[in-house]
Amino acid sequence: MTATHTLSLPDVELVYDVHGPLPTADGRPPLVAIGQPMDASGFAALAARSPDRTVVAYDPRGLGRSTRSDGRVDSVPQTQAEDLHALVAHLNQGPVDVFASSGGAVTGLAWVSAYPDDVRTLVAHEPPLITLLPDAQAAARAFDEVNRTYAERGWGHGMAAFVAMTMWSGEFTEAYFAQDATDPAAMGMPTEDDGSRDDPLLSGRGAPITDYRPDAEALAAATTRLVVAVGEETGTTITGRTTAALASLLGQEPVLFPGGHGGFLDDEFGYPGKPDEFAERLREVLSP
Repeated sequence: MTATHTLSLPDVELVYDVHGPLPTADGRPPLVAIGQPMDASGFAALAARSPDRTVVAYDPRGLGRSTRSDGRVDSVPQTQAEDLHALVAHLNQGPVDVFASSGGAVTGLAWVSAYPDDVRTLVAHEPPLITLLPDAQAAARAFDEVNRTYAERGWGHGMAAFVAMTMWSGEFTEAYFAQDATDPAAMGMPTEDDGSRDDPLLSGRGAPITDYRPDAEALAAATTRLVVAVGEETGTTITGRTTAALASLLGQEPVLFPGGHGGFLDDEFGYPGKPDEFAERLREVLSP
């Protein structure tokens, strides 16, 4: 049972899907799933494998079905935290459990920092917090190179550059920057330029996400249980390293989850993870 709703806020029409009953059948809080730049569609596989929970997934402002009217195109964690605070207040089902992946995990950290009473448990899965890396300047340069490639050559070349960046193991040394440009055709991506430059992942609109620095004091003071999660296959690629850095900042060890960065995905998007095993692991982590 899935129902789609729209929450009208002053500068955004926030669209969200509810998989299961509200109020919940067993009194447990809803599980809110958030991504960035992934919208609610990316959590359908996880929701389908979580029959014991009511899962709420939303489209962040300006993404998917959520249209914004604030005149901006960037994705700011603090602004998205305000949206999530309003959503949970509207649902009147808090505090909620949260599974947050990638840029959504950054938003989740900003949310808990500002509104800790909203969230009972936050599972922050591979947040790309490049400010925490010892090679933060080089990592920012690598992101800039992706954005430049996209601006100059279009989506296929930009995405190929992004994939190459996210697959690089270890720090971004001069050896990384000396590589030949990745051929998008070799990855099954288009080589022609369709002229669009509004991709939320490649255009630099997500820079406030990767530039965000967590408030360690606020997170330590929060009553929210924080779980820093990383994929078993992620290794020392950039999100593996940023996750380890966040765990260190919080005095934790990362909790391992099946698969890699998209371990919760099925084959709908062409990058299947291990959704059955991932959902079971999430169930274990969220168990009281």
